Amino acid sequence: MSLTFKTLGRGRRVAAGSLIAVAALGLTACQSGPDATSRPSSNAAPVTSHDQQSGDGSQSAGAGPKSSATGQRPSASSEKSTPPGSKPKGTSPSAAQSQASAMAASDRCTADQMSLRLGASDAGAGNIRYPLVFTNKGKKACSLRGFPGVSLIKRDGSAVGKPATRGGGSGGAVRLQPGQSAHVLLHTLNEGVSDTPCWDRSQLVFVYPPGSKEPMTTGSAGLRVCGGRFDVTAVEAGGLG
Repeated sequence: MSLTFKTLGRGRRVAAGSLIAVAALGLTACQSGPDATSRPSSNAAPVTSHDQQSGDGSQSAGAGPKSSATGQRPSASSEKSTPPGSKPKGTSPSAAQSQASAMAASDRCTADQMSLRLGASDAGAGNIRYPLVFTNKGKKACSLRGFPGVSLIKRDGSAVGKPATRGGGSGGAVRLQPGQSAHVLLHTLNEGVSDTPCWDRSQLVFVYPPGSKEPMTTGSAGLRVCGGRFDVTAVEAGGLG
């Protein structure tokens, strides 16, 4: 009989322990409801700067290249920008400038289509001026503009003094129809006006027409530079002297 009571008591204690364990499990299940699943895990992946965006969809400060509307990163070609100071294709004026230069060059009066002569001197107030006249001897119109290159030489080709310097403004273009003329003025001083000695007398005027690489020559009629002054004006319309 005593053995039966002992066994029965042990069974009650085991049953009571089982009831306590079941109660504990139920309490744990209640605590792990919806509120527990909404809490972020401490092991969640960190948000990178590439994924950070502001509420309007624009890139947040410090983030990488802006994403496109579809969420894709722009391609390398779409991220390229036009370098500062560069011009869009189709706006370069180089082609038009080259064409204009070619037209101007083809329209320019050249040495082989002109004649050259030195006109009579015009002296006054200590200055002497000689008109140097270019005449279009060709069959089509051409233009002159600017300053010629002018030097005085002897018949053996030796130079007399220095080339003429430019005097006055550059002027405008002069259009010459066949047979028409334009001129420049060579300027020096009368002998005795200055203490600077005169140059030797010249025999030829050696000239490069404006814009030309081919020279022309004409007799100088003994033109002599004095006072260290020898300059030339830009081309003007008409022939003088």
